[in-house]
Amino acid sequence: MRYTFDFSGLVPYWEMFLDGAVTTLELTLASTVFGLILGILCAIGRRGSRRWLSNACGVYIETVRNTPFLVQIFIFYFGLSSLGYTMPAAVAAVITMVINVGAYSAEIIRAGMDAVPPGQIEAAECLGLSRPRIYWHVVMLPAFEKVYPSITSQFVLMMLMSSVTSQISAEELTGAANNIQSITFLSLETYIVVAGLYLVLASILKALFWLGGRLLFRRRRVVARAARVASSAPRADVGRQMPPSATPRQTAV
Repeated sequence: MRYTFDFSGLVPYWEMFLDGAVTTLELTLASTVFGLILGILCAIGRRGSRRWLSNACGVYIETVRNTPFLVQIFIFYFGLSSLGYTMPAAVAAVITMVINVGAYSAEIIRAGMDAVPPGQIEAAECLGLSRPRIYWHVVMLPAFEKVYPSITSQFVLMMLMSSVTSQISAEELTGAANNIQSITFLSLETYIVVAGLYLVLASILKALFWLGGRLLFRRRRVVARAARVASSAPRADVGRQMPPSATPRQTAV
């Protein structure tokens, strides 16, 4: 069986592809900002001294992490509409993505906070720093720096998972592709183009997160520069032995 590719039939629909890509980016950026805020608050509450708040955050995290993303979208879009709370598909998609990425971000951030040495916090207390300054400068910033690659990867995965929102007719990239292939009947060509666009979007997000890391974590650059200088500096030969003539003679007792 021979198949002839016909990408020219998709050219008149480039605006639909572009609109879908822009909508995907908008969904991703909204879920990234609000999901990160939710994740930070849940991570703090999970490690807090109030047991009821810690348990509530734990129930939320485990519930979201152990249920499919598609089911969560259906609950917010179809389930709430059955109760009389209707909302546009884009709003339901953003809310679900924020809740989902917030749960995963909370566990990632909590792991980074647990990795901060207790002695570092004790040293800050001995210096007389206030509790908010200790939590922000000594706990949160180092923790966020440790888990930054993992959490940015989670945001990129959420961008790819936004394709599931096409199941509730959200006009993102996959939803636009479904409409285009139903018009042109060029299914293979349509989804090849969509796959390429997702690769471009993922590359753009990774570049933005890399730039954000360079701007946020200046200490990492300073430490890396100091390590490079130290590794390139000539080392003293501490293991060099003294010549026999210079060795002090033992005096017989």
